[in-house]
Amino acid sequence: MIDVPLSVLDLAPVQFGNTVGEGLRATTESARNAERLGYTRFWVAEHHNMPGIASSAPAVLLAHLAAATSTIRIGSGGVMLPNHAPLVVAEQFGTLHALHPDRVDLGIGRAPGTDQATALALRRTTEGLSADSFPQELMALMRYFDGDSADGIVAVPGIGETPEIWLLGSSGFSAQLAALLGLRFAFAHHFSSENTEAALGLYRENFRPTPRLERPHAMVAVSAVCADTDEQADLLARPSELAFLNLRLGRRTALPTPEQTVNFPSTEQERQFVADRRKDQLLGSPATVRRQLDDLLRRTEADEIMLNTRIYDIDDRVRSLELIMEKVAA
Repeated sequence: MIDVPLSVLDLAPVQFGNTVGEGLRATTESARNAERLGYTRFWVAEHHNMPGIASSAPAVLLAHLAAATSTIRIGSGGVMLPNHAPLVVAEQFGTLHALHPDRVDLGIGRAPGTDQATALALRRTTEGLSADSFPQELMALMRYFDGDSADGIVAVPGIGETPEIWLLGSSGFSAQLAALLGLRFAFAHHFSSENTEAALGLYRENFRPTPRLERPHAMVAVSAVCADTDEQADLLARPSELAFLNLRLGRRTALPTPEQTVNFPSTEQERQFVADRRKDQLLGSPATVRRQLDDLLRRTEADEIMLNTRIYDIDDRVRSLELIMEKVAA
């Protein structure tokens, strides 16, 4: 039995041939099913200028998802703080918390979630865009929730409506900052698996208890595609892999159809990219995924696991979540 909470990270994929509205409705269906199956959290991630991802406005989408569900925790995985003034984030998530008490997570990231030109278009100034400014921006955000902001401004909603705060990361920098501030830490194993264990070690070694959190608490986000057979899971994983490769090559597209991946990958370099991408992820039948998940938990000692399941068809996406909860975790 898997004895850690399991959650879902949804990128609100826009499938090739479908509208953005259809993609968002599929994400809503995924959230409802994640709640039905007993998952702990359902997070969406902020991305911009990407035709295949519709979660560019996490607070707006989370308000809809919270209204469409009743018990599952909803949150950002994450809000990219360099794109926003801390006061705006405090007010948005203070509003969410006021409407849905004890159900809101605020995951914060220090990358822009896009290219620098788009990040500048979002913020309209270079101030705060540097990674060097991130600790100060994060502290300012937390002070708005605590009601002791340095500028004397009161965030309403915000003050007294503090969501559960997480720091997201894919490197040692965010791990150490989360430790020094006594925050929960979520590591992006799904695209930075080579850094996972080292970052979690830094987080645990440097953790300082605070009134928010007495001891370190780490979650690992991992790509997960589960199907009845290993062969079927392989086919379901290919659209996401092709989309990720296209992104790395500067081609921003909607999530490809399974048919568009028939001849992918076609070059040795692409095949190696896919092989590297699949390392340390969860991919296969329930028996295969169980072995992979057991190994991941053994190596990371994660307190929670978050599954990023980016599958073209919503029925297959829900089926993957069902198999993991009912046959892998049980």
